[in-house]
Amino acid sequence: MSALRNASIKTSSSISYALTRASIFGSLFPSSTRKMSTDSKFVQAPHKLLVIPGPIEVTDEVLFANAHPSMSHMSPDFARVFGDCIRMTRQLLYSEDAQPFLIAGSGTLGWDQVSANLVEPGENALVLHSGYFADSFADCLQTYGANVDQIKAEIGGAVKEADIESALQAKKYKVVTVTHVDTSTAVLSDIKAIANVVKRVSPDTLVVVDAVCSVASEEIQMDAWGIDVVLTASQKGLGTPPGLSILVASQKAVQVFENRSTPVTTYYGSWKKWLPIMKAYENNSAAYFATPPVNLIYAFHASLTQIMQGSVSLEQRFKLHQEVSRRVKKAAEEIGFKGVPLSEDVQANGMSALYFPDGFTASDIVPRLLKKDVVVAGGLHASIKDKYFRIGHMGVSVVDPSRGDIDKVISAMKESLAEAKCSNEYFNFIRHSMTSKL
Repeated sequence: MSALRNASIKTSSSISYALTRASIFGSLFPSSTRKMSTDSKFVQAPHKLLVIPGPIEVTDEVLFANAHPSMSHMSPDFARVFGDCIRMTRQLLYSEDAQPFLIAGSGTLGWDQVSANLVEPGENALVLHSGYFADSFADCLQTYGANVDQIKAEIGGAVKEADIESALQAKKYKVVTVTHVDTSTAVLSDIKAIANVVKRVSPDTLVVVDAVCSVASEEIQMDAWGIDVVLTASQKGLGTPPGLSILVASQKAVQVFENRSTPVTTYYGSWKKWLPIMKAYENNSAAYFATPPVNLIYAFHASLTQIMQGSVSLEQRFKLHQEVSRRVKKAAEEIGFKGVPLSEDVQANGMSALYFPDGFTASDIVPRLLKKDVVVAGGLHASIKDKYFRIGHMGVSVVDPSRGDIDKVISAMKESLAEAKCSNEYFNFIRHSMTSKL
Protein backbone atom coordinates (compact mmCIF):
# COMPACT_ATOMS: atom_id res chain seq x y z
CA MET A 1 0.00 0.00 0.00
CA SER A 2 2.88 2.38 0.73
CA ALA A 3 3.86 2.20 -2.94
CA LEU A 4 0.50 3.65 -3.92
CA ARG A 5 -0.26 7.30 -3.74
CA ASN A 6 -1.11 7.98 -0.10
CA ALA A 7 -4.34 9.88 -0.40
CA SER A 8 -4.44 10.59 3.33
CA ILE A 9 -1.70 13.20 2.97
CA LYS A 10 -3.54 14.98 0.16
CA THR A 11 -6.34 16.62 2.13
CA SER A 12 -8.10 19.69 0.89
CA SER A 13 -5.80 21.90 2.95
CA SER A 14 -2.90 20.94 0.67
CA ILE A 15 -4.61 22.30 -2.40
CA SER A 16 -3.36 25.85 -2.32
CA TYR A 17 -5.32 27.06 -5.32
CA ALA A 18 -8.72 25.84 -4.19
CA LEU A 19 -11.35 27.71 -2.26
CA THR A 20 -11.99 26.50 1.27
CA ARG A 21 -14.01 23.33 1.57
CA ALA A 22 -16.75 25.24 3.34
CA SER A 23 -17.05 27.69 0.46
CA ILE A 24 -17.29 25.01 -2.21
CA PHE A 25 -19.65 22.74 -0.34
CA GLY A 26 -21.69 25.64 0.96
CA SER A 27 -22.55 26.52 -2.63
CA LEU A 28 -23.49 22.93 -3.42
CA PHE A 29 -25.46 22.07 -0.30
CA PRO A 30 -27.60 25.03 0.79
CA SER A 31 -28.72 24.95 4.39
CA SER A 32 -32.36 24.74 3.40
CA THR A 33 -31.91 21.25 2.01
CA ARG A 34 -30.87 17.92 3.43
CA LYS A 35 -27.15 17.79 2.80
CA MET A 36 -24.21 15.43 2.85
CA SER A 37 -22.01 15.49 5.91
CA THR A 38 -19.03 17.77 5.32
CA ASP A 39 -17.71 17.69 8.87
CA SER A 40 -15.09 15.01 8.20
CA LYS A 41 -12.50 15.70 5.55
CA PHE A 42 -13.02 13.44 2.58
CA VAL A 43 -9.90 12.03 0.94
CA GLN A 44 -9.66 9.68 -1.99
CA ALA A 45 -8.70 6.04 -1.59
CA PRO A 46 -5.05 5.23 -2.35
CA HIS A 47 -4.58 4.66 -6.07
CA LYS A 48 -2.05 4.70 -8.86
CA LEU A 49 -1.11 8.11 -10.24
CA LEU A 50 -3.14 8.70 -13.41
CA VAL A 51 -1.13 10.77 -15.90
CA ILE A 52 -2.60 9.80 -19.23
CA PRO A 53 -3.85 12.70 -21.41
CA GLY A 54 -7.30 12.27 -19.88
CA PRO A 55 -9.02 11.25 -17.75
CA ILE A 56 -6.75 12.96 -15.24
CA GLU A 57 -6.49 13.14 -11.47
CA VAL A 58 -9.34 15.04 -9.82
CA THR A 59 -9.36 16.87 -6.50
CA ASP A 60 -10.99 15.49 -3.39
CA GLU A 61 -13.63 18.21 -3.58
CA VAL A 62 -14.60 17.25 -7.13
CA LEU A 63 -14.83 13.55 -6.32
CA PHE A 64 -16.85 14.29 -3.20
CA ALA A 65 -19.22 16.51 -5.17
CA ASN A 66 -19.72 13.64 -7.62
CA ALA A 67 -21.15 11.66 -4.68
CA HIS A 68 -23.92 14.20 -4.15
CA PRO A 69 -27.20 12.63 -2.99
CA SER A 70 -29.74 11.91 -5.69
CA MET A 71 -31.31 15.16 -6.79
CA SER A 72 -34.13 15.98 -9.17
CA HIS A 73 -32.88 17.58 -12.36
CA MET A 74 -35.95 19.83 -12.16
CA SER A 75 -35.26 21.13 -8.65
CA PRO A 76 -34.46 24.83 -8.06
CA ASP A 77 -31.25 23.91 -6.22
CA PHE A 78 -29.91 21.92 -9.17
CA ALA A 79 -31.02 24.55 -11.67
CA ARG A 80 -28.90 27.12 -9.85
CA VAL A 81 -25.82 24.85 -9.94
CA PHE A 82 -26.36 24.07 -13.63
CA GLY A 83 -26.76 27.77 -14.36
CA ASP A 84 -23.50 28.51 -12.56
CA CYS A 85 -21.73 25.91 -14.71
CA ILE A 86 -23.01 27.53 -17.91
CA ARG A 87 -21.84 30.98 -16.79
CA MET A 88 -18.43 29.82 -15.57
CA THR A 89 -17.82 27.80 -18.75
CA ARG A 90 -18.38 30.94 -20.81
CA GLN A 91 -16.04 32.95 -18.57
CA LEU A 92 -13.34 30.29 -18.82
CA LEU A 93 -13.18 30.94 -22.57
CA TYR A 94 -13.09 34.72 -22.15
CA SER A 95 -16.46 35.20 -23.82
CA GLU A 96 -19.24 37.65 -23.06
CA ASP A 97 -22.11 36.09 -24.96
CA ALA A 98 -21.19 32.68 -26.42
CA GLN A 99 -23.69 29.88 -25.80
CA PRO A 100 -22.52 26.82 -23.82
CA PHE A 101 -24.14 23.42 -24.32
CA LEU A 102 -23.51 20.98 -21.44
CA ILE A 103 -24.84 17.58 -22.50
CA ALA A 104 -24.33 14.03 -21.25
CA GLY A 105 -21.85 12.36 -23.59
CA SER A 106 -18.19 12.17 -24.49
CA GLY A 107 -16.22 14.86 -26.29
CA THR A 108 -17.07 13.03 -29.51
CA LEU A 109 -20.62 14.32 -29.21
CA GLY A 110 -19.20 17.77 -29.98
CA TRP A 111 -18.27 16.56 -33.48
CA ASP A 112 -21.83 15.39 -34.02
CA GLN A 113 -23.25 18.71 -32.85
CA VAL A 114 -21.06 20.66 -35.27
CA SER A 115 -21.68 18.28 -38.17
CA ALA A 116 -25.45 18.14 -37.69
CA ASN A 117 -26.29 21.68 -36.57
CA LEU A 118 -23.86 23.90 -38.49
CA VAL A 119 -23.04 22.03 -41.71
CA GLU A 120 -25.87 21.15 -44.06
CA PRO A 121 -25.60 18.14 -46.40
CA GLY A 122 -23.54 18.99 -49.47
CA GLU A 123 -21.71 21.92 -47.89
CA ASN A 124 -17.91 22.04 -47.72
CA ALA A 125 -15.79 21.54 -44.62
CA LEU A 126 -12.03 21.99 -44.34
CA VAL A 127 -10.30 19.87 -41.69
CA LEU A 128 -6.79 20.80 -40.55
CA HIS A 129 -4.94 17.58 -39.76
CA SER A 130 -2.26 17.36 -37.07
CA GLY A 131 -3.00 13.83 -35.92
CA TYR A 132 -5.47 11.02 -35.34
CA PHE A 133 -8.42 13.11 -34.23
CA ALA A 134 -8.66 15.13 -37.43
CA ASP A 135 -9.40 11.92 -39.33
CA SER A 136 -12.19 11.14 -36.87
CA PHE A 137 -13.72 14.61 -37.11
CA ALA A 138 -13.58 14.36 -40.91
CA ASP A 139 -15.33 10.98 -40.75
CA CYS A 140 -18.06 12.47 -38.57
CA LEU A 141 -18.61 15.39 -40.95
CA GLN A 142 -18.85 13.02 -43.91
CA THR A 143 -21.33 10.86 -42.03
CA TYR A 144 -23.70 13.84 -41.88
CA GLY A 145 -23.26 14.60 -45.58
CA ALA A 146 -20.52 17.24 -45.69
CA ASN A 147 -17.95 17.39 -48.48
CA VAL A 148 -14.66 17.23 -46.61
CA ASP A 149 -11.16 18.30 -47.61
CA GLN A 150 -8.15 17.87 -45.37
CA ILE A 151 -4.82 19.65 -45.17
CA LYS A 152 -2.41 17.23 -43.55
CA ALA A 153 0.71 18.27 -41.67
CA GLU A 154 3.64 15.89 -41.35
CA ILE A 155 3.70 13.82 -38.18
CA GLY A 156 4.66 16.12 -35.32
CA GLY A 157 3.86 19.28 -37.26
CA ALA A 158 0.98 21.73 -37.53
CA VAL A 159 -0.74 22.88 -40.72
CA LYS A 160 0.90 25.96 -42.22
CA GLU A 161 -1.09 29.18 -42.43
CA ALA A 162 -0.14 29.68 -46.09
CA ASP A 163 -1.71 26.32 -46.96
CA ILE A 164 -4.89 27.29 -45.15
CA GLU A 165 -5.05 30.57 -47.03
CA SER A 166 -4.60 28.83 -50.37
CA ALA A 167 -7.38 26.36 -49.62
CA LEU A 168 -9.77 29.12 -48.57
CA GLN A 169 -9.04 31.08 -51.73
CA ALA A 170 -9.74 28.03 -53.89
CA LYS A 171 -13.10 27.01 -52.41
CA LYS A 172 -15.89 28.30 -50.19
CA TYR A 173 -16.06 26.40 -46.89
CA LYS A 174 -18.84 26.45 -44.32
CA VAL A 175 -16.45 25.49 -41.50
CA VAL A 176 -12.74 25.12 -40.86
CA THR A 177 -11.95 22.70 -38.05
CA VAL A 178 -8.70 22.51 -36.13
CA THR A 179 -7.61 20.29 -33.26
CA HIS A 180 -6.05 22.65 -30.73
CA VAL A 181 -4.00 19.88 -29.10
CA ASP A 182 -4.07 16.55 -30.90
CA THR A 183 -3.82 13.93 -28.18
CA SER A 184 -2.15 11.47 -30.55
CA THR A 185 0.87 13.71 -31.25
CA ALA A 186 0.85 16.39 -28.52
CA VAL A 187 0.95 18.97 -31.31
CA LEU A 188 -0.38 22.43 -30.41
CA SER A 189 -1.94 24.39 -33.27
CA ASP A 190 -1.97 28.20 -33.20
CA ILE A 191 -5.72 28.73 -33.21
CA LYS A 192 -5.40 32.51 -32.85
CA ALA A 193 -3.34 32.73 -36.05
CA ILE A 194 -5.60 30.27 -37.88
CA ALA A 195 -8.71 32.26 -36.92
CA ASN A 196 -7.04 35.43 -38.20
CA VAL A 197 -6.40 33.81 -41.59
CA VAL A 198 -9.97 32.57 -41.86
CA LYS A 199 -11.49 35.92 -40.92
CA ARG A 200 -9.28 37.75 -43.40
CA VAL A 201 -9.70 35.40 -46.37
CA SER A 202 -13.18 33.90 -45.82
CA PRO A 203 -15.00 35.85 -43.09
CA ASP A 204 -18.26 33.90 -43.43
CA THR A 205 -16.52 30.60 -42.67
CA LEU A 206 -16.96 29.34 -39.12
CA VAL A 207 -13.84 28.53 -37.09
CA VAL A 208 -14.38 25.33 -35.11
CA VAL A 209 -11.83 24.29 -32.49
CA ASP A 210 -11.64 20.75 -31.13
CA ALA A 211 -10.30 21.67 -27.71
CA VAL A 212 -10.92 18.40 -25.87
CA CYS A 213 -7.28 18.26 -24.77
CA SER A 214 -6.66 21.98 -24.31
CA VAL A 215 -9.41 23.77 -22.39
CA ALA A 216 -8.10 24.94 -18.99
CA SER A 217 -4.50 24.02 -19.84
CA GLU A 218 -4.10 26.25 -22.92
CA GLU A 219 -5.39 29.80 -23.28
CA ILE A 220 -8.47 30.21 -25.50
CA GLN A 221 -10.02 33.64 -26.01
CA MET A 222 -13.15 32.99 -28.04
CA ASP A 223 -14.35 36.55 -28.57
CA ALA A 224 -11.00 38.32 -29.04
CA TRP A 225 -9.66 35.67 -31.44
CA GLY A 226 -12.86 35.25 -33.46
CA ILE A 227 -13.50 31.57 -32.68
CA ASP A 228 -17.00 30.32 -33.41
CA VAL A 229 -17.10 26.92 -31.71
CA VAL A 230 -15.03 25.38 -28.92
CA LEU A 231 -15.85 21.76 -28.16
CA THR A 232 -14.37 19.86 -25.26
CA ALA A 233 -15.08 17.32 -22.53
CA SER A 234 -14.97 17.14 -18.76
CA GLN A 235 -12.18 14.64 -18.12
CA LYS A 236 -9.01 16.45 -19.21
CA GLY A 237 -7.92 19.96 -18.23
CA LEU A 238 -11.31 20.61 -16.67
CA GLY A 239 -10.50 18.04 -13.97
CA THR A 240 -13.87 16.29 -13.77
CA PRO A 241 -14.78 12.62 -14.28
CA PRO A 242 -15.69 11.63 -17.87
CA GLY A 243 -19.18 11.85 -19.26
CA LEU A 244 -19.93 15.50 -20.00
CA SER A 245 -19.79 16.91 -23.52
CA ILE A 246 -19.09 20.65 -23.42
CA LEU A 247 -19.54 22.85 -26.47
CA VAL A 248 -19.56 26.64 -26.63
CA ALA A 249 -20.91 28.39 -29.74
CA SER A 250 -20.53 32.04 -30.71
CA GLN A 251 -23.62 34.08 -31.46
CA LYS A 252 -22.53 33.98 -35.10
CA ALA A 253 -22.62 30.18 -35.02
CA VAL A 254 -26.02 30.21 -33.32
CA GLN A 255 -27.35 32.49 -36.06
CA VAL A 256 -25.98 30.15 -38.74
CA PHE A 257 -27.84 27.31 -37.03
CA GLU A 258 -31.06 29.31 -36.80
CA ASN A 259 -30.88 30.30 -40.48
CA ARG A 260 -30.21 26.84 -41.91
CA SER A 261 -32.43 25.81 -44.82
CA THR A 262 -32.66 22.07 -44.10
CA PRO A 263 -33.72 20.17 -40.98
CA VAL A 264 -31.10 19.32 -38.38
CA THR A 265 -29.83 15.80 -39.05
CA THR A 266 -29.61 14.60 -35.47
CA TYR A 267 -32.15 14.11 -32.71
CA TYR A 268 -30.25 13.89 -29.43
CA GLY A 269 -27.63 16.48 -30.42
CA SER A 270 -30.05 18.97 -31.98
CA TRP A 271 -29.63 22.55 -30.80
CA LYS A 272 -33.32 23.01 -31.53
CA LYS A 273 -33.86 20.73 -28.54
CA TRP A 274 -30.99 21.90 -26.35
CA LEU A 275 -30.86 25.66 -26.84
CA PRO A 276 -34.04 26.40 -24.84
CA ILE A 277 -32.86 23.99 -22.15
CA MET A 278 -29.54 25.79 -21.71
CA LYS A 279 -31.22 29.20 -21.69
CA ALA A 280 -33.67 28.05 -19.04
CA TYR A 281 -30.99 26.65 -16.74
CA GLU A 282 -28.89 29.79 -17.11
CA ASN A 283 -31.93 31.68 -15.85
CA ASN A 284 -31.95 29.27 -12.87
CA SER A 285 -35.13 27.66 -14.14
CA ALA A 286 -35.21 23.93 -14.89
CA ALA A 287 -36.41 22.61 -18.24
CA TYR A 288 -36.51 19.16 -19.81
CA PHE A 289 -35.52 17.47 -23.02
CA ALA A 290 -33.27 14.66 -21.76
CA THR A 291 -32.04 14.04 -18.24
CA PRO A 292 -28.71 15.73 -17.56
CA PRO A 293 -25.95 13.89 -15.64
CA VAL A 294 -26.91 15.48 -12.33
CA ASN A 295 -24.04 14.23 -10.18
CA LEU A 296 -21.50 15.00 -12.88
CA ILE A 297 -22.81 18.57 -13.08
CA TYR A 298 -22.18 18.91 -9.34
CA ALA A 299 -18.63 17.62 -9.83
CA PHE A 300 -18.12 19.99 -12.77
CA HIS A 301 -19.38 22.86 -10.65
CA ALA A 302 -16.83 22.04 -7.93
CA SER A 303 -13.99 21.95 -10.48
CA LEU A 304 -15.05 25.16 -12.23
CA THR A 305 -15.28 26.88 -8.86
CA GLN A 306 -11.69 25.89 -8.11
CA ILE A 307 -10.51 26.97 -11.56
CA MET A 308 -12.40 30.25 -11.79
CA GLN A 309 -12.54 31.39 -8.16
CA GLY A 310 -9.45 29.83 -6.57
CA SER A 311 -6.32 31.72 -5.54
CA VAL A 312 -4.57 30.85 -8.82
CA SER A 313 -5.79 33.02 -11.70
CA LEU A 314 -6.43 31.66 -15.17
CA GLU A 315 -3.31 33.42 -16.43
CA GLN A 316 -1.23 31.85 -13.64
CA ARG A 317 -2.78 28.48 -14.40
CA PHE A 318 -1.68 28.63 -18.04
CA LYS A 319 1.81 29.73 -16.98
CA LEU A 320 2.11 26.80 -14.57
CA HIS A 321 1.18 24.39 -17.35
CA GLN A 322 3.86 25.91 -19.57
CA GLU A 323 6.49 25.61 -16.84
CA VAL A 324 5.64 22.01 -15.99
CA SER A 325 5.55 21.09 -19.67
CA ARG A 326 9.05 22.42 -20.19
CA ARG A 327 10.26 20.62 -17.09
CA VAL A 328 8.84 17.22 -18.10
CA LYS A 329 10.09 17.50 -21.67
CA LYS A 330 13.56 18.63 -20.61
CA ALA A 331 13.89 15.80 -18.09
CA ALA A 332 12.78 13.27 -20.70
CA GLU A 333 15.16 14.56 -23.37
CA GLU A 334 18.11 14.56 -20.97
CA ILE A 335 17.84 10.78 -20.54
CA GLY A 336 17.25 9.93 -24.19
CA PHE A 337 13.56 10.35 -24.99
CA LYS A 338 12.57 12.64 -27.86
CA GLY A 339 9.40 14.64 -28.33
CA VAL A 340 7.05 13.82 -31.21
CA PRO A 341 6.34 17.53 -31.97
CA LEU A 342 8.89 18.80 -34.48
CA SER A 343 9.58 22.11 -32.75
CA GLU A 344 9.03 23.84 -29.45
CA ASP A 345 6.41 26.23 -30.86
CA VAL A 346 4.03 23.33 -31.61
CA GLN A 347 4.46 21.51 -28.30
CA ALA A 348 1.37 21.19 -26.14
CA ASN A 349 1.57 22.33 -22.53
CA GLY A 350 -0.87 19.85 -21.05
CA MET A 351 0.75 16.66 -22.33
CA SER A 352 3.89 15.18 -23.85
CA ALA A 353 4.32 12.57 -26.58
CA LEU A 354 7.77 10.97 -26.36
CA TYR A 355 9.63 8.63 -28.68
CA PHE A 356 11.42 5.78 -26.92
CA PRO A 357 15.23 5.86 -27.08
CA ASP A 358 16.78 3.69 -29.79
CA GLY A 359 16.66 0.02 -28.88
CA PHE A 360 13.69 0.33 -26.54
CA THR A 361 9.97 -0.28 -26.99
CA ALA A 362 6.79 0.24 -25.00
CA SER A 363 7.21 -3.13 -23.31
CA ASP A 364 10.53 -1.94 -21.86
CA ILE A 365 9.16 1.25 -20.31
CA VAL A 366 5.39 1.35 -19.81
CA PRO A 367 5.07 -1.77 -17.58
CA ARG A 368 7.94 -0.54 -15.42
CA LEU A 369 6.19 2.81 -14.95
CA LEU A 370 3.04 0.95 -13.98
CA LYS A 371 4.95 -1.04 -11.35
CA LYS A 372 5.93 2.31 -9.88
CA ASP A 373 2.24 3.25 -9.76
CA VAL A 374 2.46 5.71 -12.64
CA VAL A 375 -0.17 5.16 -15.35
CA VAL A 376 0.76 6.58 -18.77
CA ALA A 377 -0.75 6.06 -22.23
CA GLY A 378 0.69 4.14 -25.15
CA GLY A 379 0.99 5.44 -28.69
CA LEU A 380 -2.15 6.24 -30.68
CA HIS A 381 -1.08 7.59 -34.07
CA ALA A 382 -1.15 4.59 -36.43
CA SER A 383 2.09 5.48 -38.25
CA ILE A 384 4.19 5.61 -35.08
CA LYS A 385 2.02 3.69 -32.62
CA ASP A 386 4.75 1.40 -31.26
CA LYS A 387 7.49 4.02 -31.18
CA TYR A 388 6.25 6.38 -28.48
CA PHE A 389 4.12 6.90 -25.40
CA ARG A 390 2.15 9.79 -23.91
CA ILE A 391 2.07 11.57 -20.56
CA GLY A 392 -0.65 13.95 -19.40
CA HIS A 393 0.40 16.83 -17.15
CA MET A 394 -2.60 19.02 -16.56
CA GLY A 395 -5.06 20.07 -13.90
CA VAL A 396 -4.43 19.47 -10.22
CA SER A 397 -1.20 17.55 -10.87
CA VAL A 398 0.24 20.78 -12.27
CA VAL A 399 -1.46 23.48 -10.24
CA ASP A 400 -0.86 21.86 -6.83
CA PRO A 401 2.88 21.06 -6.62
CA SER A 402 2.53 19.90 -2.99
CA ARG A 403 1.06 16.64 -4.30
CA GLY A 404 4.41 15.77 -5.87
CA ASP A 405 2.79 14.24 -8.97
CA ILE A 406 5.25 15.71 -11.48
CA ASP A 407 8.25 14.79 -9.32
CA LYS A 408 6.94 11.23 -9.18
CA VAL A 409 6.48 11.05 -12.96
CA ILE A 410 10.00 12.30 -13.69
CA SER A 411 11.61 10.00 -11.11
CA ALA A 412 9.66 6.99 -12.37
CA MET A 413 10.65 7.76 -15.94
CA LYS A 414 14.34 7.95 -15.06
CA GLU A 415 14.25 4.79 -12.95
CA SER A 416 12.28 2.82 -15.54
CA LEU A 417 14.69 3.66 -18.34
CA ALA A 418 17.70 2.84 -16.14
CA GLU A 419 16.18 -0.53 -15.27
CA ALA A 420 15.41 -1.22 -18.92
CA LYS A 421 19.01 -0.44 -19.87
CA CYS A 422 20.35 -2.80 -17.20
CA SER A 423 17.97 -5.51 -18.36
CA ASN A 424 19.05 -5.12 -21.97
CA GLU A 425 22.72 -5.16 -21.02
CA TYR A 426 22.21 -8.33 -18.97
CA PHE A 427 20.45 -10.18 -21.79
CA ASN A 428 23.03 -8.96 -24.29
CA PHE A 429 25.76 -10.29 -22.01
CA ILE A 430 24.04 -13.68 -21.70
CA ARG A 431 23.48 -13.86 -25.45
CA HIS A 432 27.11 -12.96 -26.12
CA SER A 433 28.33 -15.54 -23.62
CA MET A 434 26.25 -18.31 -25.14
CA THR A 435 27.35 -17.37 -28.64
CA SER A 436 31.02 -17.43 -27.58
CA LYS A 437 30.65 -21.00 -26.28
CA LEU A 438 29.31 -22.32 -29.56
